[in-house]
Amino acid sequence: QLQLVESGGGLVQPGGSLRLSCAASGNNADYYAIGWFRQAPGKEREGVSCISPGSTRIDYTDSVKGRFTVSRDNAKNTVYLQMNGLETEDTAVYYCAARIGEYCRAEMAYWGQGTQVTVSS
Repeated sequence: QLQLVESGGGLVQPGGSLRLSCAASGNNADYYAIGWFRQAPGKEREGVSCISPGSTRIDYTDSVKGRFTVSRDNAKNTVYLQMNGLETEDTAVYYCAARIGEYCRAEMAYWGQGTQVTVSS
């Protein structure tokens, strides 16, 4: 079992930055791909980014490329999502999720509870 807890969400003005954290516990997260997903009101959940266990494979959805950066510190069992140049369209609940292996999928094995990100002036 793996427990995931997100933090770092909040209210930020357009153009601002936030750093989300996803802390894993209950098991060693070294073997898990960790994904960031988001869901805005009235919209389907979408994948934002994915990082492989050894950070050798990193993927982003097109809308966040160049603005978001994912990283992980396996010694701390924590994955980060640095979000710069935030836009109102980034407003959503952000979730981290995990599955064993190199790749993320829509069907991840473990999910956090989510953290709200609101971009508004």
